[in-house]
Amino acid sequence: MLLIKPELIANLQAGGLDEVKTALGQALLLEHATIPPYLYALYSLDPDKNPEIADLIQSVVVEEMLHMTLVCNILNALGGTPVLDQPSVIPTYPGPLPGGVEDQLTVGLAPFTINLVQNTFMVIEEPEDPLNFPVLEALAEEPQTIGQFYEVIKEKIVALGDGVFSSTPRNQVGPGLMDEAVIVTNVATAVQAIKTIVEQGEGTKASPEEVVGGDFAHYYRFAEVYHGKRLIKNPDCNPSTPADKRYIYGGAPIPFDATGVYAVPTNPTASLYPDGSAARRAFDTFNYTYTNMLGTLHLVFNGQS
Repeated sequence: MLLIKPELIANLQAGGLDEVKTALGQALLLEHATIPPYLYALYSLDPDKNPEIADLIQSVVVEEMLHMTLVCNILNALGGTPVLDQPSVIPTYPGPLPGGVEDQLTVGLAPFTINLVQNTFMVIEEPEDPLNFPVLEALAEEPQTIGQFYEVIKEKIVALGDGVFSSTPRNQVGPGLMDEAVIVTNVATAVQAIKTIVEQGEGTKASPEEVVGGDFAHYYRFAEVYHGKRLIKNPDCNPSTPADKRYIYGGAPIPFDATGVYAVPTNPTASLYPDGSAARRAFDTFNYTYTNMLGTLHLVFNGQS
């Protein structure tokens, strides 16, 4: 699991509104930085040969975009300013994730492999106490996780109370633009937004299911890919069955065809491609489009359409 640097948690716990805004700014960097590695792996897949895996990764990416939106909504509601149009926002790959995360995990841009899912994607999304469900064939200073980091943000917002929120909805992106987006105007809606972020990523301590959306949390979706089987309710469970035995990886297969991965480079840089080549022009066009997209998102999240 990813761990948050103790000093960030300590500053948040000891501080007030300004420290909550700073922490939300770090959370925005973190949520954004998970998207390119997931997308790079997704785009390396031939969707005709690996459709189930492609669909699962894409579903996670869409929700990570929602999490960025929810963080911005909370920050705006507290009078803060989301920043997405600065070079410092763009992560360095390979490298540790930003946002106050410890550097125990190096994340890069790599083509899809099962090892990538297990050793990177599942580590990013792993909750404090994951529910380790059986695979069908197998049936014969405390560190602070990302979920705990959000829990501290929630506790500070609850303690600050409704008085720190803008008196009218401020620069909010609602469900009209993004499904499941929460318009944040007070403590209750901020808590709802944080709950969505955490439970879509990690699930709950008692269930792998999201409270919102009806799907499994990201960690368990990636675990489905790793185990090669859908997670289903254990047909043999009863009211006394422990939480980590109520589901099994024993549903429909999620096959992986290794021939359905394009031969894309790992951690590509401009220097890989000769000046003037078609590949270099495509690389430069992507970088231009990506930075323009971040600039556009900056405007949207700061109330400009």
